[in-house]
Amino acid sequence: MSNSGFVLLDKIAGETSFKALFPLKRVFSTKRVGHAGTLDLRASGLIIAATGRCTRLLPFIEAKDKCYSFRLHLGYETDTLEWDGEVVEQGEALAITREMLEAVLPQFTGDIEQVPPKYCAVKINGVRASDLMERGRNIELKPRKIHIGELKVIGEGEVTEGCSGKEFATFDLICECSKGTYIRALGRDIGRALGTYACVSQIRRHRIGNVTLDKAVRGENLTRENLLPVDAVLDFPVVRLTDEQVAVIRQGNWLPWKEKVEGVGPEGHVFAANMQGEVLSLCFYEPGRIKPKFYLGEDEK
Repeated sequence: MSNSGFVLLDKIAGETSFKALFPLKRVFSTKRVGHAGTLDLRASGLIIAATGRCTRLLPFIEAKDKCYSFRLHLGYETDTLEWDGEVVEQGEALAITREMLEAVLPQFTGDIEQVPPKYCAVKINGVRASDLMERGRNIELKPRKIHIGELKVIGEGEVTEGCSGKEFATFDLICECSKGTYIRALGRDIGRALGTYACVSQIRRHRIGNVTLDKAVRGENLTRENLLPVDAVLDFPVVRLTDEQVAVIRQGNWLPWKEKVEGVGPEGHVFAANMQGEVLSLCFYEPGRIKPKFYLGEDEK
């Protein structure tokens, strides 16, 4: 049985994304594992992990849009922009309603610029910003372009234990966004747009591309049956090849291809599979031929 494929993990809060991969190494007896889209330590939810040669496909997943839910705490801001960090700003109580919050949210949809949190994985001269902060360095991060497709309130008024500052209102929101979006920074900026301060808690990722959290498994429940084929996660068109054609692709040579392939994106990616439907290679399609990018199948014995 192949050890190469995708696994959908439901990461728990308080576990690093790196540690969440440990069960894969044990279950599939391999050190070749990786994941797309790191989640903050305190965040939970969907991680798409890969084993074996499928780790080469992770950049295609990381580029996809994502969906998060989170709780917004209005009234104070912390160094980490999380609800229990060290308080750096404490605001006066304001009577902010759901309608007032919803009125500022359009400022944060579409193509916008966002300054990442200072405690993050963005590197400055090769060093993570969070590591520099822990060393007592004063850093400034440049704004980055992101896209937020949808941002809406889904609840209000809940109390969260362990807040380090004084909150005067809380709201639960859901956000559809591009790669590179920081929910903690989004919460900070929403608070400032309301004339106060804010931080967040309970960040949970529900979707990456078309893959949803309801199909994910906790690490302690992982089995070999949770290994998914690549075309169950990435929706590139699949072309079926004969054994002779597979041999050509395996050698890194292009194939003449007269049939039109439907659903090919602008980059021309297609999966090449054998007649049994097992995906063996990522290829480029252009009218008249298919060229291999890299091989995904098992080595011949």
